[in-house]
Order: sequence, then C-alpha cells, then structure tokens
Amino acid sequence: MSISIAFDNSYARLPDGFFSRLAPSPVSAPALLAFNATLATELGIDTSDPAGLAEVFAGNTVPAGADPLAQAYAGHQFGGFSPQLGDGRAVLLGEVLDQSGQRRDIALKGSGRTPYSRMGDGRAWLGPVLREYLLSEAMHALGIPTTRALAAVATGDPVLREHGPLPGAVLTRVASSHIRVGTFEFFAARRDLASLTALYDHTRARHYPDAKDPAEMLEAVIDRQAALVADWLSIGFIHGVMNTDNTTLSGETIDYGPAAFMDVYHPITVYSFIDRQGRYSYQNQSQIIAWNLAQLASALVPLMPDADAAVQQFTTMIHAMPARVEAERQLRFRRKLGLATRQEGDTALVDDLLKLMQDHGADFSNTFRGLIDGTARDQFADPAGFDAWHARWQHRLKAEDEPQALMRATNPAVIPRNHRVEQMIAAAVQGDFAPFERMLDVLQRPFDDHPEAADLKQPPRPDEVVQNTFCGT
Repeated sequence: MSISIAFDNSYARLPDGFFSRLAPSPVSAPALLAFNATLATELGIDTSDPAGLAEVFAGNTVPAGADPLAQAYAGHQFGGFSPQLGDGRAVLLGEVLDQSGQRRDIALKGSGRTPYSRMGDGRAWLGPVLREYLLSEAMHALGIPTTRALAAVATGDPVLREHGPLPGAVLTRVASSHIRVGTFEFFAARRDLASLTALYDHTRARHYPDAKDPAEMLEAVIDRQAALVADWLSIGFIHGVMNTDNTTLSGETIDYGPAAFMDVYHPITVYSFIDRQGRYSYQNQSQIIAWNLAQLASALVPLMPDADAAVQQFTTMIHAMPARVEAERQLRFRRKLGLATRQEGDTALVDDLLKLMQDHGADFSNTFRGLIDGTARDQFADPAGFDAWHARWQHRLKAEDEPQALMRATNPAVIPRNHRVEQMIAAAVQGDFAPFERMLDVLQRPFDDHPEAADLKQPPRPDEVVQNTFCGT
C-alpha cells in the first residue's frame, strides 16, 4: 500500500539555482519509532499503514507528487560568513496545504548526502533525532512558534561518530517553510538580483502577503522574531546555535541541535559545546537576533529603489529591535507574575526577582511555577530577600482580577530538562523507548500539575548536571 500525500510544491517551482533535486538515500531496515498522528491528520496524511509510513519517512519510498530537493543557502555562523552551506543532510520532500489552508513543508533530516554535505555523511544518529522530536513538540505545546516533528524512523544502519558506531535514524520535520536569512544571503552575496527578487516574491506571497515592499516585509519579520526570542527568554530556552541559517523568515524556532532549557537561572548560561565564547548565551539572544536581521536587511537593500535611503531606513529599524525584544520580554514576564495590566514599577518587580534568583542559584522553571503553589520560597537558601520581594508582589497583585489563571497559563510545571533528555537518549540507544514515550506524553501538557511525574520536574543533582550539548552532526 502506498502512502498518499497531496503535495503542492511551490518552492520546487523556483529556478534551479535555489536547490539541487535528488532523492533521499535508502536505508536497510526502516522501523517507525514515533509518529505524530495528530499532526499527520492536520496534513491530510493517511496513517493506516505503519510499514508504508516507515518506508516513506526513512526515505526508501518517494510518494507520488513529491519533488525531493536539497535547498541552497549561505549563513553567518558564529559571526563568520559562509557563502555556501545548504541542506547537507536534509531533503525537502514537498509541501502540502493543511486543514486550515496553511502551506507546510515536509522534510527529512538525516536522509543522506547531498551536494551541500561537504565532508559530512548526511546521516543522523538516534539521539539528536529523539531530542529534536521531543523538544520541538514540547515547544509547540508551550505555544511557541516552532517546526514540528512528524516521525522518527530507525534506519537499521550504524552512523559513525567520534565515539564509534551509533544507531541511525531519520527525523521528519514540518515547517511553515525552510526559508532562512541565509537563503537571502546566498543570492545577495552572488549579486544575483533575479534570484533575490524571485525569493522575495515567493517569501512575501507565502508569509507576508500584506507587505507592499521589502521594507514592510523586513518590519514584519522583525515583529515575529522579536516575539519569538521573547518567548524563548520567558521559558529559559537557549537555542545554542543562532546562526543566520537557523533564523527563519516565518518566525519559527528551527534546529534543536544543542538547544537546552535552563535549570539554575543565570543570564550568561551557555550549553552548546561549540559556543566557546558565549555568543549565543541566554542573555545575548535578544542582541543576536537583531544582528541576524541586520544581515537580512543588508540582503534586501538591492531590492529597494534607492539603496542609500534603504540603508538609512533599515539601520533605524534594526537599531530599534533590541528595545522591541525587551518590551516583548517584559510583557511575558509580567504575565508570569500574574500581571495582565501594566503599572510603573513592574519592570523593577520582574528584574528584582530575576536578580534574586541569580544570586541564590534558584531554578528558573520551579521558581515561577512555585509562585502559584507557594513553593517558590524553597528555592532560596536565605529567603529574607525573597520574602521582601514577595510582599511587594502581593501588594501589586491586588490590582489584578485573575492572576492565578494567567500564571498557570504561562508558567509550565514541566520542561524537557537536559539531564532527563540525556537519560532518555541513553535508554533509547539500549532499545528502551519508555522514557521517551513518557516524557513526550507529559510534555504535551506542560501546564498541568502532573503529580505522577514529580521526577521530571526536579532539577539535576550535581552528578546529573549536563555541562554541554552538541549539534549531533
């Protein structure tokens, strides 16, 4: 039985210089490890044939209507420009219109070598596949724009990494698109005005149909990315590799390689092993997103009728962006404190709590959730400072109608903690997928209390602390 997917592949209709057409590389023994049936229904995918699904989402079978391709793009990676990147281990099968009429990409990650693989093998091992599946679905449940996980498939083939052979896997990722800042940089660096114009027209039609020109599209991207990064900050999320090739025009979170959620709050927290200088630390994310969108602005200048005027206009827009991120951040943190309205002194109330948390090594998620059930005080070894802050906060809450409901909707009880994710991966490598399935089930309802999952809420013991996260390539 063949899997039927109603593809409508608009990106594949762009000029050939945007991509390389190729089929994914087959694997020896595809086996479905996880499948997002709810998402599949949204996409109009028949779920009645598990074996057929495994064949398609491993890359062994290309379904009718697909037009598989690897996208070309460039990117600034840790500040240095790479003019030629592209999908080195991913293949875009095609696009569908979901039940709401929204266009969605369906892409395989870990599906073999492409013309953009450079020295890589184009494959993924099981750990990063399960990690991205779990984290992206957790982000979706938290209400934060993100790519989605549709399937995880074991390949039956080993993947060689520095510590030896590891079990191979393929992730199927769903996105509003895979258009990146780096996609625009790719054509701008080549001074290919025709392709740059085609990319702008495609992106505008797909994501920003109300934009009248590149300046209005840039403004809309700034809005989405400012809101997205503020969302990250509000849950203690650290992307870990905020390169321009990982900054989407759709405003979705993409690429969960070294991503992590903070346990102990500290603004300079970094987990990514390759981020030796802390460029993408928790606190730097609001500045880095403005830097990334400055690269998008530069790429859009050739599309404007007056380049000098465009540079001046775009510079003003980019310089204003950190303040926009900060305004969005303050809005979200007020909500975390149950403050639906805004009053003078609210910024200090938020920032004073964060400073106390930093000074006392308080757990980020458990402190904010503890404000609901009265356990936040337990995060402070010497609670005198917290008690004084708490009295100020209680006085401020008198002006609010339903602070508890707002706090319950914005402070998750459970997040994908790094040590539990690593334990889950270790179990899966040994063939035990119960920890993965349990975490996925709990994380799909992050704002519920989950008394049965108290262990998933606890920060790591000293011997469980994850010091570094890795890209998985």
